[in-house]
Amino acid sequence: MPILPGPPRVEITLRRSARARRFSLRVSPLDGRVTLSLPLRAREAEALAFVRGHEGWIRAALAGAPQRATVAIGSVLPLEGRLVTLVPGTGRVPLLVGDSLRVPGDPGQVAVRVAGYLRALARDRLAAASDRHALDVGRAYHSLALRDTRSRWGSCTAAGGLMYSWRLIMAPPEVLDYVAAHEVAHLVQMNHSAAFWAVVAGLCPGYLRHRRWLKGQGQALHGYRFSA
Repeated sequence: MPILPGPPRVEITLRRSARARRFSLRVSPLDGRVTLSLPLRAREAEALAFVRGHEGWIRAALAGAPQRATVAIGSVLPLEGRLVTLVPGTGRVPLLVGDSLRVPGDPGQVAVRVAGYLRALARDRLAAASDRHALDVGRAYHSLALRDTRSRWGSCTAAGGLMYSWRLIMAPPEVLDYVAAHEVAHLVQMNHSAAFWAVVAGLCPGYLRHRRWLKGQGQALHGYRFSA
């Protein structure tokens, strides 16, 4: 993997493609990953030269990408729209007390334990919101799944399967509720027509404000790293 020397060092992911006719750089707005697409027969030396020639652009793009924050004891992260500090805890599961999340066990497993806690809380909140909105529109959904998606906050299949990003639990509760209303509205209108948005507005008045929050601040939620 090519690397731009620092500070800071920047790893470049090479992606060869039969469809690529030239070099193409992309910096992910979600996690800051730098990818260089190149033709199948392009030499790596040429790719490196291209990267070095565009170092200024790469670093400028990275400056605007969300910062990756490691989750550990002492870290501060958003939970339902407010900041909480991770502190050592006792017992078997994390416990929220005031503005502190008490995390028991091995400090090296804090990120994994917190991720599990957030997923469980997200499932409770999203299931409750989905149930409420489904009742309001008189439709039933078939299933509810949580994933760590990068490209979308939720989805709804034609069969009535709802999917949500568990990171929504870090957003303000009204933003989470909007996403649930959005996906449940697809049970009525499987499109983004004016009729669909009318259903969303009926379920979540003032949804535009929450939609703007996701567009403006949602990417920052992907900046927290929950791997051990």
